[in-house]
Amino acid sequence: MKAISLFSGGLDSQLAVAVIQKQGITVEGVNFTSPFFGADERNQNAARHLGIKLHLLPVGEEYITQVLRNPKYGYGKNMNPCIDCHAFMIRKAGDFMPEIGASFIITGEVLGQRPMSQNKSSLMSVEKLSGYRGYIVRPLSGKLLPATIPEQEGWIEREKLLDISGRGRTRQIQLAEELGIQEYPSPAGGCLLTEANFARRLRVIMDYKEIPSQPELELLKTGRHFFLNGAVLLVVGRNQSENELIEILFHSNDILLKVTDRPGPTALLRPLGNELSSSIIEYAAALVARYSDAKNEATARVKSYSPADGIISIMEVKPLAPHEVPPAV
Repeated sequence: MKAISLFSGGLDSQLAVAVIQKQGITVEGVNFTSPFFGADERNQNAARHLGIKLHLLPVGEEYITQVLRNPKYGYGKNMNPCIDCHAFMIRKAGDFMPEIGASFIITGEVLGQRPMSQNKSSLMSVEKLSGYRGYIVRPLSGKLLPATIPEQEGWIEREKLLDISGRGRTRQIQLAEELGIQEYPSPAGGCLLTEANFARRLRVIMDYKEIPSQPELELLKTGRHFFLNGAVLLVVGRNQSENELIEILFHSNDILLKVTDRPGPTALLRPLGNELSSSIIEYAAALVARYSDAKNEATARVKSYSPADGIISIMEVKPLAPHEVPPAV
C-alpha cells in the first residue's frame, strides 16, 4: 500500500508522513512549484531524512489560470486563494497517484490551526472542490474528522491517527522529538501571495497581463515599484544585487535609467499599456535621481540605455524633492 503526501517540508507535513509510515505504508511526496511557492533545499533534505521520494511538479501557468484568476472561495488577507489552492494541489496529487501506484492522499493540515482555511467547513470544501472526497487523510487530526475510505477499507487504522487541533504546536513539537525530526522551517511564510507588497504589485500587473511571464513575476520581488500614470512601471534597485537583476530582467520594450556621474540605482521603466512618452521618461529620471547621491544637487545627468543598444539619450533633470516622490507600491 502506498500514499502520496502533499509535502511542504514543514513540521506538520513531516509528522503526517511519519504517522502514516508507522502503519507500514510507503509514502512518496509531491511538491508543486510556481513563481509564488515551491520546494527548496530544506524540503528536499526533509524528504531524505524521512526516506521518501519527492516529486517536484511545476504548475505555474495552470495555477494562474485555474486558481489565481478567479478563486471560487476568494482570497485571504492578500492575494492568497488558500481554499482553492489546497483543492488544486490535492486534485493534482490525486491525478498523479496512478503514476506512482498510490491509493490515497495525505496532508499535514491540522483542524483549526488556520481559522479561515483549516476549519472543518473549509476542509470539507477542499475535499469537494478537489474531486477526491474520501481519499484525503489528515493524520494529525484524523480522529476529529469523518472516517475516510482508507480507514473504512482497512488500509490504515483510525486509532493510530491523532486528534490534534488548534493553533498551538506543543504536541507537534513533542511528537517531532519522539520521532527524531529535528529540522523544520518556521510555520509562517513560504507563499509570496500572502505578502502584502507582492500581492499589491501582482494585482496591478494582472490588470494588464492575462498570464504574466516568469521574468515579469520575478521582477515583482525586486526593488522599489512605482506605477506612473497608472500604466507605466518604474522599478528602482535598492542595492547592487538588485541593480544587476534589473538588467537581467530587462526586455525589448523597456528602457534602463541611471545617473551618469554619481553613485545611484539602476532603474527599469516598462510600459504596461501605451508607449513611453518623453515626459514620463523625464519624470522617471528625476525620480531615479532622487535615490542617487545627486539627490541634493540642482540638476543630475541621467542616461537612458538598453543592454543591447547602449546609451539612448542623456537627460539633465532636477531630482525630485522628498515631498514630490510618489508612494511606492
